[in-house]
Amino acid sequence: MKLTIDSSSYQVLCHFLKSSSGIDLGSNKQYLVENRLSPLLKKFEVLSFSDLLPYLSLSTSFAVRLKSAIIDAMTTNETSWFRDDIQFKALQNDVLPEIALRANSAIKIWSAGCSSGQEPYTMSICCEEMVRLSALRANIQIIGTDISETVLAEARKGIYSDISMRRGLDNSFYQRYFQEVSDGYLLNSSVMRHVRFQYLNLLESFSHLGQFDVIFCRNVLIYFSDAVKRDILIRLADSLTPGGYLFLSSTETIPIDLNMFKVIRGHQARYFQKIS
Repeated sequence: MKLTIDSSSYQVLCHFLKSSSGIDLGSNKQYLVENRLSPLLKKFEVLSFSDLLPYLSLSTSFAVRLKSAIIDAMTTNETSWFRDDIQFKALQNDVLPEIALRANSAIKIWSAGCSSGQEPYTMSICCEEMVRLSALRANIQIIGTDISETVLAEARKGIYSDISMRRGLDNSFYQRYFQEVSDGYLLNSSVMRHVRFQYLNLLESFSHLGQFDVIFCRNVLIYFSDAVKRDILIRLADSLTPGGYLFLSSTETIPIDLNMFKVIRGHQARYFQKIS
């Protein structure tokens, strides 16, 4: 049975989500909250949304687990292989070869909001394909971060169901980069060895991650307010090496007054380069 949330409880929950994760629900999304959180409240044996509210300000082990589960449930973990494939063509054919030719050390790539891992693993496949199809060689280090520990645990396994394999993955990659196992398809070690996963909330500092040659932050900033977007974009620029590249989704833009990037177009893809 779906629970209902009153206006006052909805406002409190919205404030919690915005302050803890940056998710900005705005007004009139009660139906979304009810659909996603009703099963969760039943699982945690919380009888109503009004009964939920006290836990949002507590730090007991139960409250921490509950709040983490709420953020998990309210985070949209939509992903697929080679999502917006023209961007990955640009990555493989333009960006990676250029960096490989000038890199003196490892090529470092960050997938922010990596969900269950398809994006960073797709990056790794692009790197493997670049090496396979050219004489270029590179030490590739990829980190995938997300606010959801649940999807990170899935990503670390590197095992995907038949349904998820059919979402964006060319058949030619099945034999080359996967092996069939009892519960799905397991990525080869050649792909997984480039990638590691780590919990990260973009509202918090990420300077400890170091600097990157390429950052993908696609369909993540759309959940944040304009002020938070600007702050994250500025910090993303600080995390890029001079001349490094930032990929947003095809529908996202950078405010015109943030002049640390220039627009690059290649293979019909639009992405951004940090101005040195």
